[in-house]
Amino acid sequence: MRSVPALVLAGARASGDPLCLSENVPSKALLDIHGEPMLARVLRALTLSHGVQEPIRVAGLDDDLLLSASGGMAVRAAVSAEGGPAASLMGALAEDVPIPLLVTTCDHALLTPEMVDYFLEQAIAGGADLAVGLTTRETIEDSYPQTKRTYLAFGGSELSGCNLFYIATPDALRAVHFWRAAEQDRKRPWRIARRFGPLTALRILLGRPGVEKVFEIVSARLGARIGAVILPFAEAAIDVDSTGDLELVRGILAGAG
Repeated sequence: MRSVPALVLAGARASGDPLCLSENVPSKALLDIHGEPMLARVLRALTLSHGVQEPIRVAGLDDDLLLSASGGMAVRAAVSAEGGPAASLMGALAEDVPIPLLVTTCDHALLTPEMVDYFLEQAIAGGADLAVGLTTRETIEDSYPQTKRTYLAFGGSELSGCNLFYIATPDALRAVHFWRAAEQDRKRPWRIARRFGPLTALRILLGRPGVEKVFEIVSARLGARIGAVILPFAEAAIDVDSTGDLELVRGILAGAG
């Protein structure tokens, strides 16, 4: 497997993050996770994987915050994040961040090298312009029935995002532009479907196709081949978006230690 650059999105919400306020930190990247900043855990997982080139880039933190949150890991600032994750990604790509590119987020506190390698191997082998990491509800709830995730229904299965993306070609940017426009609707799948146009939305919402068929429909609409990588790791779908998520992650790591 060839190695690729990686970008970690670490921007803050424009309206402020209640979790950061409750934990008294200026950025989620600095949340204490088992004795170290959350970003440092993500950077370590990427660094120890076989498929990621160093230095890893981080978007959304100024130099002082990046120094504090990186835990001494090899890292390079990309650009200051403005807007949501898609806007941050577009800003980074407009600078010097190359393609192909692995993208994840600073709140992926349970990320492991094994997850990274599995995702990259499957994404590269799939040959899509953009690959998206997903995990099934069954995989997640078998291990962590208490966690609450956002699920998308595909045929007979429900899948949750894993904050892992592989941008293989510039054609993937068409999907990123769409993601930027639809970001505000990320918790409302029917609104996202509606953005593809009424006929496409009806095919997705009423036809209830499986994940491969949905991605085929979406790919045709956006003009870029988008593929799904289904990860067998429950932890891959657990990011830190709330106090409950933070408690769950800390509990998982305390039990593992």
